Amino acid sequence: MGTLGYLITPDKSPLANTQHIEISAKKPGFTVSMLLVRKNELVPHKNLPGRMLFGQRSLYTYVPCNNISFSGDTLLLEEFAEEGSDYTGRREFHMVDVVFPLDPGRKMIRSVGHNLVFTSIDGVSHRVDREELQKEIIDKHLIIKKFLLGTDRFGRDFLSRLILGTRVSLSIGFISVGISLIIGLLLGSLAGYYRGLTDDIIMWFINVVWSIPTLLLVIVLTMVLGKGFWQVFVAVGLTMWVEVARVVRGQVLGVREKEYVQAARALGFSDLRILYRHILPNVIAPVIIISAANFASAILIEAGLSFLGIGVQPPIPSWGSMIKDHYGFIIVDKAYLAFLPGLAIMIMVLSLNLVGNGLRDAYDVRRRDR
Repeated sequence: MGTLGYLITPDKSPLANTQHIEISAKKPGFTVSMLLVRKNELVPHKNLPGRMLFGQRSLYTYVPCNNISFSGDTLLLEEFAEEGSDYTGRREFHMVDVVFPLDPGRKMIRSVGHNLVFTSIDGVSHRVDREELQKEIIDKHLIIKKFLLGTDRFGRDFLSRLILGTRVSLSIGFISVGISLIIGLLLGSLAGYYRGLTDDIIMWFINVVWSIPTLLLVIVLTMVLGKGFWQVFVAVGLTMWVEVARVVRGQVLGVREKEYVQAARALGFSDLRILYRHILPNVIAPVIIISAANFASAILIEAGLSFLGIGVQPPIPSWGSMIKDHYGFIIVDKAYLAFLPGLAIMIMVLSLNLVGNGLRDAYDVRRRDR
């Protein structure tokens, strides 16, 4: 789902951020009539990879409504209101403005008999029949929209936001684990290979960093780097390298005394070549296992930061921020707004832990020999 992204989301706008305050916090399966009003601008069309990665701005503004009617050249729209509500808001649109993009600076629409003559925003002149225009509006611009998981408190499609939240969690996992691997492999291999003073200095630094609570350290780094998308990646990655470094150091201490490493030294190979070509490939198995665990931890940390308001910032969809926005609904009959993002976090973390256990069993020689 994270890879396909906008290709499978009901709301294909960037960040699935199409808001309809009139239909906020509606339950799953909610349906509403919507009028599609053409935006008075030229929206560039993206190719398939662009739509999949970044979404596509809609050509239309979606207006929830209860009913529409026509009066001359004007479309009368009765704004959406719940049954039994006393609210009777109305809006008016020119029929041409609903179907065609017009220049906001000069909306010159002339009536010639049964036809309407005007120029669209791209400079093309049009001559359309009133009855045909009304029929096109009813057939193509009045739709029934269904929200499978309802809407959030801003009236956005909840399913779309939930799907796109997968991307944030996977991104934070991959990038933070990548950062932790780079730092952990470098410091751990140097400490284990050279030992002595180098080992003492690096281990002292590792112990100092490890003594600081992870979440507290991430919060401090976030405050220093600022709130934002990439800042969270860097902050989480800079706190997860310690375990990698300790594991790599321990493995390198054992491997450096092997016969093939001694032979490489005797052949005059450089330390960099010995580490890169002969030692690190033989210590990578436990690193892969611990990386899977760090992946799950990174997702939990990001969700916690977003819940606190110092992680990924709105309107970027994040499971942690979705819980933050809707945890107040737990005490009413819309607890699913906070429960579903929490369930998504739990399923992803559980799946990553199972992957880690599978990797451990696959690389554990003693288990395979039983």
